[in-house]
Amino acid sequence: MDLPPPTLIETNAELSRLVQELAAQPKLAVDTESNSLFVYRERLCLIQFSTPTVDYIVDPLQADARLLAPLFANPAQEKIFHAAEYDLLCLTRDFQIETHHLFDTMVAARALGWPQTGLASLLEQHFGVKMNKKHQRANWGRRPLTPELLDYARMDTHYLFDLRALLEQELRAAERWEETQEEFARLAKLKWEATPADSHAFWRVSGSRDLTGQQAAVLRELWHYREKMAERADVPPFKVMGDETLLALAKALPRTTPELREIRGMTEGQIRRHGEPVLTAVQRGLKAPPLRPPKPTLEPEPVRERFERLRVWRKEKAKTRGVESDVILPKEALWEMARRAPRTLDELATLEHLGPWRRNAYGAELLEVLVNGKQ
Repeated sequence: MDLPPPTLIETNAELSRLVQELAAQPKLAVDTESNSLFVYRERLCLIQFSTPTVDYIVDPLQADARLLAPLFANPAQEKIFHAAEYDLLCLTRDFQIETHHLFDTMVAARALGWPQTGLASLLEQHFGVKMNKKHQRANWGRRPLTPELLDYARMDTHYLFDLRALLEQELRAAERWEETQEEFARLAKLKWEATPADSHAFWRVSGSRDLTGQQAAVLRELWHYREKMAERADVPPFKVMGDETLLALAKALPRTTPELREIRGMTEGQIRRHGEPVLTAVQRGLKAPPLRPPKPTLEPEPVRERFERLRVWRKEKAKTRGVESDVILPKEALWEMARRAPRTLDELATLEHLGPWRRNAYGAELLEVLVNGKQ
C-alpha cells in the first residue's frame, strides 16, 4: 500500500507548530538517524516522528531540535522507539534532550525471548511488511534529502504503534509487563558521557598487543597521524587508513616508498596521499622509547569472585527462561553487587542498578549467591 509522503520540518517556525501539534498525542513513535560513517565527529541528522495517522521528519541540521525537549521530557506521553539506547544517547549528546516515559519494542521482544528482534524481521514476520534496506548506510547529513530517503527514514517509525500493541499484549500474557517497564525506566536515565582524550587509544587496534615495544611506538605515531588527517578532512578514521594497514605498517617498519608498496592497503593512491608523512611517522616511532601495553586495572579478587558467581547465576537463569543474559540483569547491576556485597534485602534496595521488580523477582537468589556462594 502506497503511503502519503512524510511531512518534512526544516524551520524553527515549523518545528514550534509541530511541537504544539504533537503535544496532544498520548503516544509518539520516534527514531533518529546519524552520519557516523561519513564524518569525523558524528551528528544526529534526522529525527522521525509518527502518530497513528501522520509521519514527520525533523531536520535538526536546519531547525533547532532543542525545541523538542518538552515533548521528550513529558512523563504523560509515551515515546515508542526500537532499540532506543543509541538514539537516547545521541539526543542527550547533541541537544541535551532527556526522555521520560518510553517503550522500546526491541527490549520488549528480547524480554519475550523472540528469536528475531531486528525491526525489519519483526515487521515482516508479524505484519508482512518488507523494509527496503537499500539506504541502510545512507549519508543522512547530505542535503537536500531526496523523497526516496525521506520515505525510507519514516518506515522506522510508521509501524511502531502496531508493533507496540502486539508486544504489550504478549508481555501482559507472559507477565513481563512490569519487568519491561522497569527496563524502560533504566534506559531513560542514560546520558552521553564524553570520552576524554585517550593517549592509549591505539592499543584498541586488533593485534597491537602482539607487537614489539618499538613497533608499538610506531603504531602510536601512525595512529595519531591518521586521527589528524581524519579530523582535517572530516571523515571517519577508517576512511583515511584501515586498522589492518596501520598494524601492517607498524610490523614492517618501512623506510622507503618501495617498501610501502609491499604493504597491503598501501595502494598507489594511498602512497601519493600519505606516503611521505607515513614514513616520517615510522621514523618518529623508531626514535621513541619502546612501549608496553598498559596493565588492566583489576578489581580486588573478592569482587571478581562475586562477579563471576553472579555471572554464572545470570547465565543459567537466562538459559532456563530462553532469553539473553542481560535481559535478566544488566552487567552494571552485577558489578555493583559484586563491589558492594549486599547481605540483606534492605541493602539490595540501596543499589542504583537493581530496580524493584528485579529485586522482588531475584533478590533471595542473589543473596544466596552473594552470601552463601551458591549458584
